[in-house]
Amino acid sequence: MQRRRRPPRAGALTELPPLKIVKKIVLLQLAYYACATVLILFTALVAGTAFSPDLILSWRSLRGDTTVGWTLSFVWLLNSSIGVIFILLLVARSKLVPDFSLTIHFIHLIITSLYSHAVPTNLLWWGLQAASAAWMIFLGMWACQWRELRPIIFGGASNQSSAGQIQSTTDEEADGDLAGYSRGRGRGRNRDVGPEYEMVGLKESVDDPV
Repeated sequence: MQRRRRPPRAGALTELPPLKIVKKIVLLQLAYYACATVLILFTALVAGTAFSPDLILSWRSLRGDTTVGWTLSFVWLLNSSIGVIFILLLVARSKLVPDFSLTIHFIHLIITSLYSHAVPTNLLWWGLQAASAAWMIFLGMWACQWRELRPIIFGGASNQSSAGQIQSTTDEEADGDLAGYSRGRGRGRNRDVGPEYEMVGLKESVDDPV
């Protein structure tokens, strides 16, 4: 006998075609780095610090003993918050948010390791990635669930106006029926009672005896 396969977990990545999954991951990763570049460039210009790709791709820039390191940490957390918007637009399903969020941070780990030619050993960097992933998952699931639970309105104001017309017509018919009962004889009087009969007196006849 051939065993039946168990259905995939609801919301799992297996429900999406592989090419579509790769496309979404690439778009999310590009948006993640684009927003990070804009935020870090703006922060560097405001702080008067020279901008370089090391601020984005090198884990050595995140140091707990410098102001630049702590500033970059807050900027990366802000970048994760903005990344939720792209997850909401591209993923839009709360059960898929953890998969895509962890994938984004895992790819960032690979790119950072390749750029720095070493696996990150900075505890602040690892703590930041854990906090960033957790915050992106929490905020992304909340946003997607809020969007999934929104009430769906079909037709808008047109249906509401037609429903109001139907209700007013029904009320007018009901008022007409009640008026028919109160007008006395006429159309609609005692509609459910049936016809009336008039009692006629009968003369008793006594037969003569034969």
